[in-house]
Amino acid sequence: MIRIHPEGRKILFYLLLILAAINLALFILFTNEWVHNISLIASIIIYILVLQFFRNPRRHTHIDSEKVIAPADGKIVAIEEIDEQEYFKDKRIQISIFMSPLNVHVNRYPVSGIIKYAKYHPGAYLVAWHPKSSLLNERTTVVVENEDGIPVMYKQIAGAVARRLVMYAKEGIKVLQGKDSGFIKFGSRVDVVLPLDANIMVKIGDKARGGEQVLAELK
Repeated sequence: MIRIHPEGRKILFYLLLILAAINLALFILFTNEWVHNISLIASIIIYILVLQFFRNPRRHTHIDSEKVIAPADGKIVAIEEIDEQEYFKDKRIQISIFMSPLNVHVNRYPVSGIIKYAKYHPGAYLVAWHPKSSLLNERTTVVVENEDGIPVMYKQIAGAVARRLVMYAKEGIKVLQGKDSGFIKFGSRVDVVLPLDANIMVKIGDKARGGEQVLAELK
């Protein structure tokens, strides 16, 4: 049984109505059975693709204050030192996860703790793997401070296809590692920004599994 994320229920309902209306109209306007069959098959394929995009599989998170887990499914496309100027204003290590439209798009908290910072930034829609997408694209920035007082930042970044970021984080609330932190609709990227002395446990090209895979250990 496929679990559907709440962010997709309304979209799936309206899509079902639209596809049903299109098929009904074609049935009335055309007598050719091939037209009916092709329309029906195409509608089923479209609905299944959108349905799988909003799937919300159960993940088993091993809670650990010293570990940072992947906030999203996808491919590790960058591990690099950056000059982070929005919040920390110093050098940090950034791990970037690219999500294709076929990945699970639920976002999860990478660590447990208190949210110290949460902000939405309007912006452009460069392709998600563009080097400047994390600075210029529509995005959200969240900083969670764990129980040891170590802050971890993660960013939701919209891409050329993704035009809707959903962020649940609010400053001051306590969150649990692995729980839903938001959703990005139709493909994009998530960046995780860590202290320079973090022990990175992944490499470029690895496939991340949100809520379960350890990205790094904090010191």
